[in-house]
Amino acid sequence: MSDMPAIDFTGFDSKPEKTIIVLVQPNVALGSHGKALDKSLGQQLTRAAAAARFTGARKTSLEVLAPSDSDLDRVILIGCGEVEAASEQVWAEIGGYTFGQMSARKASTGSLIAETSNGALASDAAAAIGFGAALRSYNFRKFKTRAKNGEAVTEAPQKLAIRCKDASGANSHFARLRAIAEGMFLARDLVNEPANILGPVEFADRAAELTKAGVMVEVFDVERLTEMKMEALLAVGQGSARPSRLVVMQWQGAENKRAKPIAFIGKGVVFDTGGISMKPAKGMEDMKGDMAGAACVTGLMHALARRKAAVNAVGIIGLVENMPSGTAMRPGDIIGSMSGQTIEVLNTDAEGRLVLADALHYCQERFKPKAMIDLATLTGAIMVALGKEYAGLFSNNDRLAQWLSECGEAVGERVWRMPMDAAYDKDIDSKNADMKNIGGQYAGAITAAQFLKRFVGDTPWAHLDIAGVALASNRTEISESWSSGYGVRLLDRLVAEHYES
Repeated sequence: MSDMPAIDFTGFDSKPEKTIIVLVQPNVALGSHGKALDKSLGQQLTRAAAAARFTGARKTSLEVLAPSDSDLDRVILIGCGEVEAASEQVWAEIGGYTFGQMSARKASTGSLIAETSNGALASDAAAAIGFGAALRSYNFRKFKTRAKNGEAVTEAPQKLAIRCKDASGANSHFARLRAIAEGMFLARDLVNEPANILGPVEFADRAAELTKAGVMVEVFDVERLTEMKMEALLAVGQGSARPSRLVVMQWQGAENKRAKPIAFIGKGVVFDTGGISMKPAKGMEDMKGDMAGAACVTGLMHALARRKAAVNAVGIIGLVENMPSGTAMRPGDIIGSMSGQTIEVLNTDAEGRLVLADALHYCQERFKPKAMIDLATLTGAIMVALGKEYAGLFSNNDRLAQWLSECGEAVGERVWRMPMDAAYDKDIDSKNADMKNIGGQYAGAITAAQFLKRFVGDTPWAHLDIAGVALASNRTEISESWSSGYGVRLLDRLVAEHYES
């Protein structure tokens, strides 16, 4: 897992680093400790702000270098805007912006005064700043050997000391947030890995490492999957020289270990050429990220285990590679599935739904979960509808859909509910089999969801199409990575608010 900076929480009276960060509200309003610092520096901070017309608006900053009569390297003023009713997400974004400003100025360490003109920040707000800083620090440079200027790439750890009123409370809050950040780092790492390094077997090995955190992990190979009649999943991977896998992860944190779990299912196509229905060459390199749903589920299971979530949870990921070869499935093939339903394959590039079909059926048959949520970079059509701002949400349960929407708004991983209706079923009905794997020209994301719905039974279920938000997504204050780690925070919040005992 990529390194995370040291985030420490200390009292206001602790010794500061050479770089001090001061939060500033509109009209250059400083907290008491910021005012005291400014006074000790002969009003250099407020004078510099006036000269630069710095107002303290959110996502603005001002650097005062080597202030005279001090041994400080710099003071960075961070505009945080009006924050009287700021949420955890707002403070996380301020923390991410702060870390970005530190990095831009090559400040390896810094002290942030967790205080505004309204007073000292609450411990949860201080912890959220640390959380945002940790997320912003992510940088996938595993394969970099030289920097742009020719100098060796160094892995010097960053450190941010957050000076606050309740350091003990902030550390307690941050312990939970750090577990979530670790899960997001893991998800980002998995998506960013090139496909020549991360195949189905290697991905399964990474997931098996969760046993160190107390997760029970089962890995099913091709022989076992054949016995289980997972014909749909195996059909996707049959054109690849790399064998497919199914991984089942279980975290039993509820007091009643026999209580029904909540289940998460992820599409794990480690590389998608489209198969015989070959994709265009332009942009195909991004298809190393077609396993972002499986990456999210793996990262989520890590987070739940690391924070000792009081819930029974199951994570299932189907891991395959979709390649063209003499053994690949063809357009026109009719294949079976674990559920017994038959599928006419009209387009081998509509492969993710085949993987999920078997995984969803297996999950609801074996575990009888309270609810199932699947995640998949499933369709380009969802990006036509929603762009890169929202994931598409499809569900057979209004309450589950509402919970996901509320949790998404709270953590900044937003979802938008899309329609599902029996009227769309005619688009995937087949004359030659029980169904076909694509619909017509229109409503591609909806017909994909209608396809999946045929494999979930009566279980409360939600499908998240994350094609626009999981990879090559919009850069934010807490993520500059090509892979966002989308879904880990959303689903962790869902568990915490609605499923933990």
